[in-house]
Amino acid sequence: MPLNLEDKRAIVASVNAVATEALSAVVADYRGLTVSQMTELRSKARETGVYLKVVRNTLAKFAVKDTDYECLNDVLVGPTVLAFSQDDPGAAARLIKDFAKDNDALEVKALAVGGIAYGPQDIDVLAKLPTRDEALSQLMSVMQAPVAKFVRTLNEVPGKFVRTVAAVKDQKQSAA
Repeated sequence: MPLNLEDKRAIVASVNAVATEALSAVVADYRGLTVSQMTELRSKARETGVYLKVVRNTLAKFAVKDTDYECLNDVLVGPTVLAFSQDDPGAAARLIKDFAKDNDALEVKALAVGGIAYGPQDIDVLAKLPTRDEALSQLMSVMQAPVAKFVRTLNEVPGKFVRTVAAVKDQKQSAA
């Protein structure tokens, strides 16, 4: 059933709203995936906070106009699925990369971050970005390291004193 003008405007508006707020985007060719595989991909996308949408290319070009993802217009050819990361910049890339491991029919066309388009070979770079919680954990461990080292150094002074007193005691006991 063909879409009327109002439906098309609604689709463009919803995708544009998501693209405006998104942290990164991945465009993939889904040709060859079964309905059940696409359903599985959509459910995984919902679980990971990724907006996944199959949109006609002309509508997608209108939707990404005046956003950071306008650079993807050249790859919007053929059957494409758009994946936008909402909370974590690497979420869409991880989702598509992991799903493509098991499903060869899903091929990455391009990805974009910050208004710059990258080729499909760069998906590993984006997919390996730490999540927000992982990044905070790494930051906290780096910030905590000097304090922990200082505490261990301060603790070494009384420990060394105790070991010295014990050595003197052992020496006097063996001499007696």
